[in-house]
Amino acid sequence: MTAQAGIRDYRARLERVRSHIRAHLDGPLNLDELADIACLSRFHWHRTYRGLTGETVWQTVRRLRLHRAASELVNGSDPIEAIAGRSGYTNARAFTQAFKADFGLPPLRYRAEGGHRRYDNPDWQETDIMYDVRIEEYPKTTITGLVHTGPYVEIGATFDRLGAEMARSGGWGCAAGVAALYFDDPDITAAGDLRSLAGIVLRPGAEAPAGLEAFEMPAGRYAILTHKGPYAELSKAYQWLYGAWLAQSGESPAATPPCERYLNSPVDTPPLDLLTEIHMHLA
Repeated sequence: MTAQAGIRDYRARLERVRSHIRAHLDGPLNLDELADIACLSRFHWHRTYRGLTGETVWQTVRRLRLHRAASELVNGSDPIEAIAGRSGYTNARAFTQAFKADFGLPPLRYRAEGGHRRYDNPDWQETDIMYDVRIEEYPKTTITGLVHTGPYVEIGATFDRLGAEMARSGGWGCAAGVAALYFDDPDITAAGDLRSLAGIVLRPGAEAPAGLEAFEMPAGRYAILTHKGPYAELSKAYQWLYGAWLAQSGESPAATPPCERYLNSPVDTPPLDLLTEIHMHLA
């Protein structure tokens, strides 16, 4: 086995671990069981995990639980104590300290004042930031990946499966970035029926890895909103882009699903510094 093939094999094993963690965020996680899922030595596997992912298993668990908590704070009304319990904290104080360290505000203030609130503010319509959307011409682009069915907030699990497949096949070399497509309107489609695609932007001239679905984004003009902040806030960004901005822009959207392009990774980027582009194809 070549060195590159060996690294791909190890990454694929560790992506299986992350997929298992996502599927069992509410339950106890045992390091020996995770070692078995990775098919690695129980004595050394955790060092391997940290060496290849850049974080410990418990940092992964903490990050995923806090990202989910942020989504629940933005999009729901559950009390802080309940969210803290689901996040693995025995009391709200410990949860508040951990959440503030990552998201810059304690949970109650984040719910009331977080970055998502700027999309609710009608005063935006009176400021220059109303025009903080650029319009660019794009060539025809292929997004290839794995289909995700279910709540959009859970697409991360499908990205984990995609990462394992790309690591196994060595497919990252054909990627020009990481992206997702969202085919249904979550306001009128049951959460369990929502369809999306966790994928990569295929490099021009590259061949898509076998076993992945492909979707062609048409050439044309695209309105692009760059959102800085947690993924939990993106639903509010969509509401603003397709509502207030579209109404004042004089533009019309084409019948093409919106695309998200991820400019950095939550593995090594604080939630407040995550950069996501929302691409709206214009008619």
